[in-house]
Amino acid sequence: MAHGRVAVVTGAGTGIGRAAAQALLRDGYRVALAGRREAALREAGADYEAAALVVPTDVTDPAAVGALFETVVATWGRVDVLFNNAGTFGPVGSIDTVSVEDWRRTVDVNLTGMFLCAREAVRVMKAQEPRGGRIINNGSLAATTPRPESVAYAATKHAITGLTKSILLDCRAFDIACGQLDVGNAATEMTAGFAAGAKQADGHVRPEPGIDVSHVAEAVRYMAGLPLEANVFSLTVTATKMPFVGRG
Repeated sequence: MAHGRVAVVTGAGTGIGRAAAQALLRDGYRVALAGRREAALREAGADYEAAALVVPTDVTDPAAVGALFETVVATWGRVDVLFNNAGTFGPVGSIDTVSVEDWRRTVDVNLTGMFLCAREAVRVMKAQEPRGGRIINNGSLAATTPRPESVAYAATKHAITGLTKSILLDCRAFDIACGQLDVGNAATEMTAGFAAGAKQADGHVRPEPGIDVSHVAEAVRYMAGLPLEANVFSLTVTATKMPFVGRG
């Protein structure tokens, strides 16, 4: 049964975002699906009729992000949950091989994009009645333990932890909760090559196991569904046998 809560999911056209959006829709949320590719967003929300709102959005564009939240509020009146998910892996290579352009592009999507979406969500959540809501930031295992040759990705994901802590600290007085979900090897387009082999900390290339993206979606659904007096600040979901602890 629909419960009336409203969620915004970025990067909702594919991968974790798509699975999370669909899990929230099945759970009775009205969900705004945001991302760059309209066709993928429409496909993701096709089975959910009026409960799915497709809003093509470039999260690196402040005007586009503002328009996203204006559209959601105009349609449904509030925002209860933001799953801040859109991201990119960025350039691969040692820091001395990474171009400034690739670095900035990764920062724009992974960090500035999340900042822009969280900023708009907080503005809405402070003003709405009843006030408050929840922001879930998609971090990564790289938020604590980088892969080799992933300096831009790792730096931005470390920064997401600071963003999460700051939002929680600054916004808890306004009944806004914030937590971070760190995922290891969910089976998506971004991780498709890991099963064949991924570079390890010791320099070897070895296959890595993954997990079905539905397990990550279930974690998002759980975090989103808590009452606002409870918060999962940090949750890690990973393939049991992947080389993560010590990256080996």
